[in-house]
Amino acid sequence: MKAYSDTLHGSALPDAAQTRPLLLARWLMAVAALVVMMVIVGGITRLTESGLSITEWKPVTGILPPLSEAQWQAEFAAYRQIPEYLQINGPAGMTMADYKFIYFWEWVHRLLGRVIGIAFALPLAWYWIKGFIPAGYKPRLLALLALGALQGVFGWLMVRSGIDAQAVAEARTSVSHYWLSIHLMTALFTLGGLVWTALDLRGHADGIARARLLPFGLAVFIILALQMLFGAWMAGLDAGYVARDWPLMQGAFVPAGIDWSQGVWHAVTADPFLIHFIHRWWAWVAVGVLIVLARKDRNRGSRPASIAIHAAFGTQILLGIATVMTGVALWIAVAHQGVGALLVMATAWGVHVLGTQQQQRQRAHTGKPLAKAQAQAN
Repeated sequence: MKAYSDTLHGSALPDAAQTRPLLLARWLMAVAALVVMMVIVGGITRLTESGLSITEWKPVTGILPPLSEAQWQAEFAAYRQIPEYLQINGPAGMTMADYKFIYFWEWVHRLLGRVIGIAFALPLAWYWIKGFIPAGYKPRLLALLALGALQGVFGWLMVRSGIDAQAVAEARTSVSHYWLSIHLMTALFTLGGLVWTALDLRGHADGIARARLLPFGLAVFIILALQMLFGAWMAGLDAGYVARDWPLMQGAFVPAGIDWSQGVWHAVTADPFLIHFIHRWWAWVAVGVLIVLARKDRNRGSRPASIAIHAAFGTQILLGIATVMTGVALWIAVAHQGVGALLVMATAWGVHVLGTQQQQRQRAHTGKPLAKAQAQAN
C-alpha cells in the first residue's frame, strides 16, 4: 500500500497520520485473531457436546469456574435436570470427571468471549479519548462493539434453546441449530468487519481512501455466507454423520433419506440429509467465485491476497472431505471450522483489494485530490 501512496502523492504523510491508523489496524487484527480462536474453541465445544454443560449465564461472576466440591456438585446437579443428561449422558453413565471435561470447554469458550470483549472495548475507549481514531471510523468501531455484545447474547439464547421449558417438554437434547447458526454467522460477520476496517486503516495511513464494496464483492460474500450457513446447520443437526462416502452419499448422488413430508422449506433448513447434500455441492459454487476473485486480485497486482484465497479454500475443501470420510473426526472437523474462519479473512482481504483499486482508478481518472476523494467516500 505504501507503493500506491508514493505513486499517488510522491511524499509521505505526517508521522501521526501514519502511525495512529497503523496502531489501530494492528489492534483490530489482534482482535480478529482472538475471534478465530473463539471460532475454533466453539467448534470443539460443539463437537464434544459441551455447550449445555453450564446452565446459567453469569456475565461477571461466571468468569470463575467452581472452586470447591460443593460448587461442582451444584453445577452437576443443575446439568442433571436437562434433557441432554436425562436421555443421553445419564444413561451412558456420566461421572463427575466426564462432566468436568465438558464444563471446561464451555467455560473456556465463554471466558474467551469475555477476553475478546475487553480486548476490544478498553483499547477503543483509550483510542477514543486520546483522539487517535480518524474521522468517519467511530460509527464503524461502535458497530463492531455492538456486534460483539450481540454475540454474547446470541450465545446464551443458543444455550437456552437446549435447556428451557420447551426443550424439556420436547425432550430436545441439543441446542436449536437456528440459534447456533446465528451465533456462528455473527462471529464470522464480525471477523470480516474487523479485517475490512483494519485494511481501511492501513490504507488511511498511506493516504488511500476507504475501499468500496463492489457488486461482485457483495456477490462473493453472499455465496460464501450461504456456504457457511449450511455448515453451521450441519454442525447443529449433526448432519456430518449421515454419510461417510464422497463424492456420493450412501452410494448415490442424491441421498435417499431426505424427508420432504413437511415441505421444501423445512427440508432445506432442517433436514440433515438435504443440508449435507447442499453444503457439499454449494461449496463448488463458492470455489468458482473465489477463483475469479483471486484472479482479479492477481491481475491488479495483489498476488499475496490471491495466494491466501487459493490456499484457504483449497485447504478447506480437503478438510471438508476428510471430515466426512473420517466420520467427523474431532480435530479434522475443528480444523475445518478454523480454516473456514481464515477463509472469511482471506475473502475479505480479496474483496477489499478490488474496492481499494477501484477507488484509485476513479481518482486517477477524475484527477481529484486525495482529501476531496476521501471526503466524498466518507
